[in-house]
Amino acid sequence: LCSYGSMEKYKAPRRIRTVGDNCLIGASGEYSDFQSVMDTLEGMVQDDVNYDDGEKSDAKSIHSYLRAVMYQRRSKMNPLWNDIIIAGKDFLGYVDKIGTTYEDSFIATGFGSYLAIPILRSKWRPDLTEGEARALLEDCLRVLFYRDCRALNRIQIAKVQGDDDAVVSDPYELETNWSGFEATKGDMDGDGGW
Repeated sequence: LCSYGSMEKYKAPRRIRTVGDNCLIGASGEYSDFQSVMDTLEGMVQDDVNYDDGEKSDAKSIHSYLRAVMYQRRSKMNPLWNDIIIAGKDFLGYVDKIGTTYEDSFIATGFGSYLAIPILRSKWRPDLTEGEARALLEDCLRVLFYRDCRALNRIQIAKVQGDDDAVVSDPYELETNWSGFEATKGDMDGDGGW
């Protein structure tokens, strides 16, 4: 969902994209800035192809490049208003709008850093199957959907399977159940309180 204030402008933007064959980029924040970042990265991938030297930019080098881009834009007082997650084989990194970076086993942006990360840390285990991992991610995204009045239940999930196999799912809708929220309706016959 792309919204400007309370105006919901676009309901189906794709905020997870592949860069080359082996890297995934996901971003929160200003969608037009994300498009600008992706245009820059697509040019970088095209340069790799044009050089024809057998080398390709991997997730770690893209992470480092984006750190420099975000810091440079911040230093010129014209930041790209995004928090970006970069994923590749054996790599997961984060870059924010001022060029701060880190690498970790679990990363989320926005509301997810407060609500989803604790769920991931408590329920993740090294022997999760792909189906269990997908269910865990869907549970995290469902919690985020329930807690954000400007969110949609339409999501994408992505994975990096090997050296040259980054895959992004088509958008799909999470199943939701609002029956447990009956107590939050309030009493309309009374004073409007709970």
